[in-house]
Amino acid sequence: MVRRIGPREFDFARQVAVMAIVNRTPDSFYDRGATFALDRAVEAAQAAVADGADWVDIGGAKFAPGPPIPVEEEADRVVPVVAALAGSGAVVSVDTFHPEVARRAIAAGAHVINDTTGIHDPVMADVVADSDATIVITHSLAAPRRPHPMPEYGDVVAEVAAFLRERIDLARAHGVPDERIVIDPGHDLNKNTLHSLELTRRLGEIAEIGPPLLVALSNKDFVGESLGRRDRRDRLAGSLAAAVYCIDRGARIVRVHNVRETVDAVRMVEAIEGWREPAFLEHNLRPGGAS
Repeated sequence: MVRRIGPREFDFARQVAVMAIVNRTPDSFYDRGATFALDRAVEAAQAAVADGADWVDIGGAKFAPGPPIPVEEEADRVVPVVAALAGSGAVVSVDTFHPEVARRAIAAGAHVINDTTGIHDPVMADVVADSDATIVITHSLAAPRRPHPMPEYGDVVAEVAAFLRERIDLARAHGVPDERIVIDPGHDLNKNTLHSLELTRRLGEIAEIGPPLLVALSNKDFVGESLGRRDRRDRLAGSLAAAVYCIDRGARIVRVHNVRETVDAVRMVEAIEGWREPAFLEHNLRPGGAS
């Protein structure tokens, strides 16, 4: 479970990576375009690293249905942010399903391609295989940016697991090695709240697939609906509870909007588990740290 991803080495047997979300979209799910301007996006990414993020995920087109974003425009949104983070020490990923955007992002220094369509275009696997980049394979059903109303599953966990195994095999067939594959069950992506809760409850079955497991839970609608019509800005406590629950069931990367609070929650879990030492020791100890 030790992985080298870009500039960082993670021991996922005893470590959880916090992935910060920075979107250069005018209609982003959470911040509604607050980081659409290039300078705001770069500032947000740098602030996330300062707040303890291990990883920054940059998006130029949101997952939700809508008109297509031209490849040139999407690349122009994400590539400058990737370049600005060179030397930051953080893992840098780009959230895209376009192979050409991925190619340009990798050339600019991206370490990971986060494909929320689960390699809808097999050329994406070729692009990643021809680089040193890691790919995140996410479960979703619809074609990119297309609606999928009222999704139905016989057994959502079994079907998500089967999809992920199939797409892992696809990535391998195109030359992507196992050590450069991460999986994401895709909470809320073409799923209703009951589906997302079932995935969370049985997340261990997804973790058993093998690759490091990423969860993207932050402020999603299944959190708001579970708590009672909570606005996106009022879902932090629920998001943290879901993240901690998922870590206990095998998640090792958490994709989040609220970096500082999530870093604290994750580091606390690591300390409780004995995976890391406390930052300092003082309470009920003699001066100098002796017991």
